[in-house]
Amino acid sequence: MTDQAPTAESGTTDIPGKPTSASRTTLSHIMTHNDTNLLGTVHGGVIMKLVDDAAGAVAGRHSGGPAVTASMDEMVFLEPVRVGDLVHVKAQVNWTGRTSMEVGVRVLAERWNESTPTTRVASAYLVFAAVDADGKPRPVPPVLPGTDRDRRRYQEAQIRRTHRLARRRAIKELREKRAAEGYED
Repeated sequence: MTDQAPTAESGTTDIPGKPTSASRTTLSHIMTHNDTNLLGTVHGGVIMKLVDDAAGAVAGRHSGGPAVTASMDEMVFLEPVRVGDLVHVKAQVNWTGRTSMEVGVRVLAERWNESTPTTRVASAYLVFAAVDADGKPRPVPPVLPGTDRDRRRYQEAQIRRTHRLARRRAIKELREKRAAEGYED
């Protein structure tokens, strides 16, 4: 793991890097009765769609073209969202590989009937792959973290990537071992 921001020389492509701030975005949406679950709060799937929409916009903006959701690494719901809440979904690229990007998303809600600061209601990490017109992976610009917070997010994203890859490898090895022992899954 590196403590330094990637550069065109240290990255895996010759594409010029882009600062984190270049693709950062916020989407805002008022929650209505159509968004509720059986408990009367906003359905988690509605929030997940907003998260995916914001992250997709950031990934497409950073990569300069289409990008598809490859995985949602983590989604954490912290507080319920209610009808009438104004939800702000803030997203930014935290890390880039050769053709993939991790996008971090923070979801905030303003209560319609209170004059209090926004409340953090959810967060998520998604991995996007940049694709060409044929749906094949294409290179992405390296992300250039511009602040201490961006550098911390970059380092944390590297840790999540390492864990994702190790988990995939361990599961694959276990399945291969079970198959060699004659177990059907």
